[in-house]
Amino acid sequence: MAEGAEEPRGAGATEYAYGRDALQKLDFWRSKVSTPAPLVVFVHGGGWKRGDKRNATGTAKVMHMLEQGYAFASVNYRLVPDANVEQQAADVATALAWVRGNAARLGIDPGRIVLMGHSAGAHLVALVGTDPGYLRAAGLSPSHIRGIIALDGACYDVPRQMVEGGRFMRATYVQAFGEDPARQRALSPTFHAAAPNAPAFLIPHVDRADGKAQSEALAAALGRAGTSVEVRAFSGTGLRGHMEINRSLGDPDYPATPVVDAWLARVFAAN
Repeated sequence: MAEGAEEPRGAGATEYAYGRDALQKLDFWRSKVSTPAPLVVFVHGGGWKRGDKRNATGTAKVMHMLEQGYAFASVNYRLVPDANVEQQAADVATALAWVRGNAARLGIDPGRIVLMGHSAGAHLVALVGTDPGYLRAAGLSPSHIRGIIALDGACYDVPRQMVEGGRFMRATYVQAFGEDPARQRALSPTFHAAAPNAPAFLIPHVDRADGKAQSEALAAALGRAGTSVEVRAFSGTGLRGHMEINRSLGDPDYPATPVVDAWLARVFAAN
């Protein structure tokens, strides 16, 4: 598909290419309520090596966001080992630049965009929101994002995650981040939390020891830099809880949904 070409998709989405690689594509849903609409851009998880924009959005998230008056996009990015984490973060920034550059075509407000990611996607949006080099390379700055929602992420502090994350995930972390401490720090949002950052962060997490520690440490670092940050804990343990926060977000009965709704309303209403 040529860059910028579109292909109709099911459930009201249209697929667009934001780059030339086969994985540099996004699905886009127009707002059901307003134009130009605020936009939520979602980045899937999958351990930096798997996952897809079509199966990572959850059962309720998209329709709920549209009903709130927002447009919604779900982004694919190149995967490890064919690409590295630096290129993945660059893809997220490039996708953001593409939607901003096509705002009139998409019916969105380019001044009101939030990045949301889950798991590895939470790490990537946090990295893009704290290390301005990725946005700068795409012709943007942190001020071009209203905020970051990082859903139960990992590796905000890669060296600490490598030590505390346990044997189960170690091979995945080594594949993604290698064993060079300097590179691990360079890919750690917590080590980039000194300003400038995206203006606001919401960091929800479930009851996983490493995810809780990583989320709280990132929030503390952002707070020391003067960045607006809210960290919220929700029930759910292990892999099941980790998946539930993504799959159930948008269900009005899921506790994280009203928290995200209120935060988005505040961030999008801010001058």
